[in-house]
Amino acid sequence: MSETPRIRVTIAAPVSEVWSALRDKDRIRHWHGWEFDGGPDGSLDQEIDLIYFTDVTVGEHRIDLNGGDTIDLEQVEGGTRVTLTRAAPEDDPDWARYYDEITEGWITFIHQLQFAVERHPRAARRTVLLRGKAPSALAAISDDPRLRAGAPYEGSLAGGIAGGRVWFRSDHQLGLTVSEWNDALLVLHRDGDGDVMMALLSLYGVDEDRFSELRDRWREWWHATDARVGAAQGQSSNES
Repeated sequence: MSETPRIRVTIAAPVSEVWSALRDKDRIRHWHGWEFDGGPDGSLDQEIDLIYFTDVTVGEHRIDLNGGDTIDLEQVEGGTRVTLTRAAPEDDPDWARYYDEITEGWITFIHQLQFAVERHPRAARRTVLLRGKAPSALAAISDDPRLRAGAPYEGSLAGGIAGGRVWFRSDHQLGLTVSEWNDALLVLHRDGDGDVMMALLSLYGVDEDRFSELRDRWREWWHATDARVGAAQGQSSNES
């Protein structure tokens, strides 16, 4: 990688509002990453403390993060331009893949920041994260070249028909709003040309019963694909 990646979005809100979303820990947890608690990686709250509040330098609408990445805000026509600039990459092949994974993570998070500030500025968020072999209907949506930022879509999601608009599209990611789920954001990340996909669903303003229903529907739909793949592979092995 020869160029230092920059991720830019323009958020339809004043600088003060975006700055608050970047410096208030409770607001950060409603757009950064996804919910997790315990295990070798700690928790979402610990991750937020490490990235945004540990050994950082805070200036006027600028944050220098401890790993060398920077976040700058600028008032522009239509709102606030947010620019995440990555630290310069190292000439280490083993580090290169990890560096790219972090860049992809920032692409997700900065667009989730934009969505939270513009669409759900004070709402609590719940998340569902799934990885693995994606359902074919989801893979078809992800691969559709017609789905560019702002385009409408409709498709089969978690056993039902849902629709909305494309929130963003990058080389490896697709962000979709989901109208039927209280204006949710679904981010699909496909690594290369393989079948493995990450799906991150951010739900806002849903109660515990509704969240549990959608989480269970997603898991059942997703893992049914894994079961079908496993059965097909077993049948092929037996036939051989």
